[in-house]
Amino acid sequence: MPDSPSAAHILAEKIDREGPVSLSDYMGIANAAYYAAKDPIGEDGDFVTAPEISQMFGELVGIWLSDLWLRKGSPAHVHYVELGPGRGTLAADALRSMAKFGCKPQIHFVETSPLLKAKQAALHNSAAWHDSIDSLPTDAPLLIVANEFFDALPIEQFVSTEDGWRRHMVARERNKFVAVPGEQTIETPASKSSAGLPTGTILESSPASVQILGELSSRIAKQGGAALIIDYGYDRPGTGSTLQAVKNHMPISPFDSPGTSDLTAHVDFHSLSNIAKTRLLSVHGPAEQGQWLKALGIDQRAKKLAEAAPKQAEDIRAAHHRLTHVDEMGRLFRVMAATSIDWPEPEGFVYGED
Repeated sequence: MPDSPSAAHILAEKIDREGPVSLSDYMGIANAAYYAAKDPIGEDGDFVTAPEISQMFGELVGIWLSDLWLRKGSPAHVHYVELGPGRGTLAADALRSMAKFGCKPQIHFVETSPLLKAKQAALHNSAAWHDSIDSLPTDAPLLIVANEFFDALPIEQFVSTEDGWRRHMVARERNKFVAVPGEQTIETPASKSSAGLPTGTILESSPASVQILGELSSRIAKQGGAALIIDYGYDRPGTGSTLQAVKNHMPISPFDSPGTSDLTAHVDFHSLSNIAKTRLLSVHGPAEQGQWLKALGIDQRAKKLAEAAPKQAEDIRAAHHRLTHVDEMGRLFRVMAATSIDWPEPEGFVYGED
């Protein structure tokens, strides 16, 4: 059987045939090919995620979910749903913690990569797999976890020109992919306030993120449960391009060899929060990952693990530092929760007086 055409080949043919493509299409085609072709996670891959750094991360996610479930009255039937579960490591650690509290949900993974599905199945042979959120169950509360999921969804970019706002497109020049302003002028890009911004300003939006969280929020509002979103991003709308690519743990141009690097963009938690609120969910955070993990007890957990395994104590301390320190993942990564209005307020977030 001949090899499938590469993302670069697909994009080149599409652009040569139809003209420049939207950044959203470019990113979608590139990432679909990327995740279908390899396991990108780990020291031998392109990037490392929090669950792979330490078991503490997934364990605390499981404790967070269990606490909500217990205070809701321990509903007998509940579903654990993870979006883009990587190798299944987070789920393994979280579900192990949940079982200690008597919470044993049915497991559902939303995953499209055959390679990653196989690795997930090795740890979770009773899981159900879904190519999209459309087929998730409708009969019980959903406990949804999305760790470094939304950052990989396609984005749109809009650039301010002297003639108005234009959508960023991707063209080919001298056999290279390049970003160019589209020909069509747009009055209000990305549904964000754009008055008074100087020429050259870039605004971003992620329609795919809005659609997915909107549908999930509607499910939670109807079925009950919670969504936990952990990703790097910003709390308030900003300007500038956050599109980036990583290959072999090093940054490269997002327009070099599409389909062979991880394309991501910072998550707009402000927009996600507003979407959840329109579905009448209670939104908590976003909080800094380091603060959230410390509120859940990562300091105590790290100390206990180090005492139990003195030879690994230095590695445990290094993992704790990487997950929580402001110069590592502790500040850049944000944690946001959206819960059904009849579910308890979750732990880990600071609640001030109104």
